[in-house]
This record gives sequence, C-alpha cells and structure tokens, in this order.
Amino acid sequence: MSDLKTQFEKAKETVMGLAERPDNDTLLRLYALYKQGSEGDVNGPKPGFFDFVGNAKYEAWEKLKGMTQDEAMKKYVALVKSLAG
Repeated sequence: MSDLKTQFEKAKETVMGLAERPDNDTLLRLYALYKQGSEGDVNGPKPGFFDFVGNAKYEAWEKLKGMTQDEAMKKYVALVKSLAG
C-alpha cells in the first residue's frame, strides 16, 4: 500500500474519533473528498428532489469532478489534520 493510501486510511479512522463533530459544510467537504479519493468522479443517478441529504452529498462530490484521486486523498488528509489539531 502506498504511503498516501496509508495516510488516507489513517485519516479516515481519525475522523471517526474526532472530539467535536465538524459543521455540516466541513462534513460535506470530508464526504466529497473521501468519495473522490476512494472512487473517483461521481457516478450513479442523482438522488430524488426530496432527498435533501443525498442531494447535498451528491452535489458536493460532483463539484470535485476531474480532480485526481491522489489529489483528493492529499486534500482529505490535510483537512483531517487541520480538524484533529
């Protein structure tokens, strides 16, 4: 496993153990960066209109379209480090 992937996986574990829950915008950013880093560009149909949470997640991920998985992983790790202090 590459060093970046190792850092990415450790950052995922760190998020689960954060002392304080991040605000919703930060949570969406974490979600989008994680999905882009682990799966690449957004795929699948957009959730229905009344699925507000699903739509927010989908749109946050969709904004990262074209970002490489490595770049997304680096940004995810940096964001988690800033939250963990």
